[in-house]
Amino acid sequence: MSVRENTPTRLEVDLASGGATGTTPVAPPVRRRRSSSVGARVEIAVLVGPALIVFLGFVIFPVVMAAYYGFFSWQGYGPPTDFVGFRNYVTILQDPTFQEALTHNGVIVVLSLVLQGPVAILLALLLNRKLRGQSLIRVLIFVPYVISEVVVGTGWSLMLQSNGAVNGMLEKLGLGAFTQDWLSNPDIAIWTLMVIITWKYVGFAVILFLAGLQGIPEELPEAAAIDGASFWQIQRHITLPLLAPTLRIWAFLSIIGALQLFDLVYIIWGQYIASTAGTSTMATYLVANGRNAGNYGYGNAVAVVLFLISLVVALIYQRFVLSRDTEGAITEKGTSK
Repeated sequence: MSVRENTPTRLEVDLASGGATGTTPVAPPVRRRRSSSVGARVEIAVLVGPALIVFLGFVIFPVVMAAYYGFFSWQGYGPPTDFVGFRNYVTILQDPTFQEALTHNGVIVVLSLVLQGPVAILLALLLNRKLRGQSLIRVLIFVPYVISEVVVGTGWSLMLQSNGAVNGMLEKLGLGAFTQDWLSNPDIAIWTLMVIITWKYVGFAVILFLAGLQGIPEELPEAAAIDGASFWQIQRHITLPLLAPTLRIWAFLSIIGALQLFDLVYIIWGQYIASTAGTSTMATYLVANGRNAGNYGYGNAVAVVLFLISLVVALIYQRFVLSRDTEGAITEKGTSK
């Protein structure tokens, strides 16, 4: 082996001495970083693209077309030609029937939160403890939520008729004075609806709260119990504050669902009885005055109004309620350790 082969090159000397000779170390190629960035963008496009196409095609496009048809007096066939501008929207906002339906939606929103929330929290706290038959009770509570609205509406409408099972049971128990016309009486029809809604949807809230309770560390309630805190003090000062993010998510879903309530009301009360019984909603008003009346332009305008009301409520809730749950989850651009 020659002496030249054992002599280190200038680059090896520079690397060994940390650049002491003044030679600048060779920078890594930038092409690899660019290629990885392009690959990441392609991967994001492949993963997000199908969902984005579906969202645009089945959400944004129908909303845009509904807003377009809402400016016409359109019967549902052929191209719309009778342009009426904002007349449909003015008629909607001035119609007492729509105002009544909007009021009913507001009442349903408030009562859903007031009735379902406490019941679901109590059931979740009960089912979060060790007790016999816990799994069976959870299934029984959640079963109404997975039953179809058609089945639920048909079953309850049969039981709540004047000669139905509910009044029959009251008479056999000697409580005939409490029999009512549960569906047609405007004074109690809205409460009948709330009982049905609570029975059906409280199971979803219970399962959601149980999932939130599983994320609470067991050490906190145990430490509070050792310090002498009672069961209710533990729930008030530890469990409920830590469960607050789950409560806010459930409240948001409940509000949006109450604003768009349609199927149960339409199945149980029908398109015309709902308005006389005091249980009509904006969705039932849409069907009755749009499709059933043959005025699809007006119906599209009602759909746009319903969409805008739901959107405004969602944005306000996001800004003033849900924002506290996302403040720590979003990192400002450019910050680093």
